[in-house]
Amino acid sequence: MVINDQLVIPENTSKNTHNVVAELLGDVASGQVVLDVPCGEGAFTQRMLAKGANVISADFVNIIKVPHAQFSRADMNERLPYDDATFDAVVCIDGIEHIERPFDFIRECQRILRQGGVLIISTPNLTALRSRWRYLLTGFHQGEKSPLDESHQTPLHHRSLVSFPELRYRLHTSGFKVTAVRTNRVKWISWPFVVLAPLAYLVTALVFNKQEKVASVRKQNREILRQTFTVAVLFGETLIVKATRI
Repeated sequence: MVINDQLVIPENTSKNTHNVVAELLGDVASGQVVLDVPCGEGAFTQRMLAKGANVISADFVNIIKVPHAQFSRADMNERLPYDDATFDAVVCIDGIEHIERPFDFIRECQRILRQGGVLIISTPNLTALRSRWRYLLTGFHQGEKSPLDESHQTPLHHRSLVSFPELRYRLHTSGFKVTAVRTNRVKWISWPFVVLAPLAYLVTALVFNKQEKVASVRKQNREILRQTFTVAVLFGETLIVKATRI
């Protein structure tokens, strides 16, 4: 579809995710460089170019539809084809759950980002109470509601789904500091699960306190508890995390 002589590229993600990611990215100053990976057909690249950003688009196949986009092939499971400290921001929208080596990808993002640069990741929200309830009943989370097809492996599989505490661990052990945790939206079907929140908080706090005796880790766990028991994490559809390279 073309509107006002511009090709409109569908956003291949959950509703409002691109809006929240763009908000977290903020105004990109002139001369700053943003990596959009995986870029897909280029909906987010198109949005950033419209704001005047210097965007490099990357994916393992070239299906980008944005005219004059700077595209490079990149496998998120391998070393990224960029020099150290090349980018001011890396945006990974609904990509990290599809790869086999998410730890390595995050470390690669740390390598190619300049100090103080930001990494924004969106991924299905496994920590939402609705997702946890589904897992209790079926053994599968919201992000992957049934077993993967073992006879037909594809990059479209959600093979590395991750909870918020696990994603935070990967970031904090790879040279990042989480600075914002958001969601794209809260669907109405998630609100009935609010009745579980007080019990979940009490049990989680008790377990954290019982299991950990080191003072510094207890302090860390209190922060994780605060971040986990927010509307975005408990009820949000998609988890959107912003982290700064330290």
